[in-house]
Amino acid sequence: MIFHVIGIGNRKPDLAEDVLTLIQHHTVFSGGNRHHELVRHFLPEGYQWLPVQSPMELLFESYRHANQPVVVFASGDPLFYGIANTLRTKYPQAEIQTYPYFSSIQLLLHRANLNSNLLQTVSVHGRSWAALDEALIQQNPLIGVLTDPEKSPSAIAGRLLAYGYSNYSIWIGEDLEGEQERIRHLHLEEATQGTFHTLNCMILQKESHRNISFGVSDSFFEGLEGRPNMITKMPVRLCSLHALDLGSRAVLWDIGFCTGSMSIEAKLHFPHLEIHAFEKRAECLQIIQNNQHKCGTPGIIAWIGDVFEFDLKQISRPQAVFIGGHGGRLTALLQILDQYLPAGAVVVINAVQEDSVKNFISFSGLLNWKLEEPLRLKADTHNEITILKAIKGC
Repeated sequence: MIFHVIGIGNRKPDLAEDVLTLIQHHTVFSGGNRHHELVRHFLPEGYQWLPVQSPMELLFESYRHANQPVVVFASGDPLFYGIANTLRTKYPQAEIQTYPYFSSIQLLLHRANLNSNLLQTVSVHGRSWAALDEALIQQNPLIGVLTDPEKSPSAIAGRLLAYGYSNYSIWIGEDLEGEQERIRHLHLEEATQGTFHTLNCMILQKESHRNISFGVSDSFFEGLEGRPNMITKMPVRLCSLHALDLGSRAVLWDIGFCTGSMSIEAKLHFPHLEIHAFEKRAECLQIIQNNQHKCGTPGIIAWIGDVFEFDLKQISRPQAVFIGGHGGRLTALLQILDQYLPAGAVVVINAVQEDSVKNFISFSGLLNWKLEEPLRLKADTHNEITILKAIKGC
C-alpha cells in the first residue's frame, strides 16, 4: 500500500508544484469534509473521495480495496498526533510519504513569538490527563496542549490551579488561520472563566519555578486525626523509593497508602508512573486527595476498600509494589501479588514488627523471589523500620 499524506492549514492552501503534480497523477483521495472543501478545486476529473470519519474501520477497509495509491489530506503536520502515525500503526509495511504543514502548536508559537526549543507538547484530545500531569510535575518551561471539548482551556486552567501550578500563564490560539482567529495570553484565573472557539490549542508558559523539596517534610502532609505518626517518615520514604528502583518501571502499586506520602513522593520524582494506591480506611481518600493538591501530584488513582476484595485483574499490572500495610495478612497478600507480578518486578515492604520481617523473608523464599539485604533505619524517636526488598524470578 502507498499513501501520500499532505498537510494543509485552515485556509485555502498554496500547494507547491511537486504536490500539485502529485495530485494530478492520482485519482483516489481522502480527508475530512473540511479538507475536501479546501482542496476540491485542485483535484482531477473523475476523482474518488474517501471521507475520514467514524467508524474508522470502514475507512481502512476502503483503503485496502482501493488497489492504488491514496492521497490523504490532513491538518497541519500529519506526523504530529496525525493520521500518518495512524496509518503507520495500521499498515506497518506501507510506503508513506508526508508533505507537512505547520502544526497548530507551531502556528501558536509563531503568533506568540515563543522559543520552540523549550517546547514539550502533549495531547489530552480524547486521552487521559497523564501526559499533561507528567509535564506539569516536571515543570517544563513551555507545554503545548492539544485540547478537546471536555479537556478545554478552562478545564485545564482549573486543573493547574487545583494542584498549585499557578506559576504558569496560558496562551490560547483559536481558529488559527480561520476567519475567527484570536490569540490571547491569559492568567489561569481568567482562563477558567473564558469561553473559546471549538478549534483551539494552547501553550502553558512557566513564569516562575515552583519549589518542591527533594523529600517532602512530614509536617507538610495532612494525616489521620489523632494519629500523627501514621505516615512513612521522609528518610524511610526516600530509602524505600531507592529500593523500588522506579526509573525504568511504568506501574506502581502502593498498598496501605494512609496519607498517600509514598505515592506522592514517588509521583514527584517519577512523574511518568501510573500509580494505584490502596487503602481500607474510607477517610483516607480525602486525605490523599488533599495531599495531592498540596504537593502538586495529580494522576494518582486511589482505591478505597480491602485490597483482597478488589478484582485486581482489572488494574494495570505493576512492575513495583510498596507494602505500607497488610492488616496482618502479609503471606496471603504476597501470594496474591505473585499471580500478578511479571518477572523482574520488585516488592518493597517497611516492616516494624519482627514477625513481618520473618514472614516476608520466609515466604519470599517459598515463592522463589530474590531477596536483597535488609536495611534498618530509625528516624528520630520513632520505631526502627526494616526495609525489605524482593525481586520476582522467572
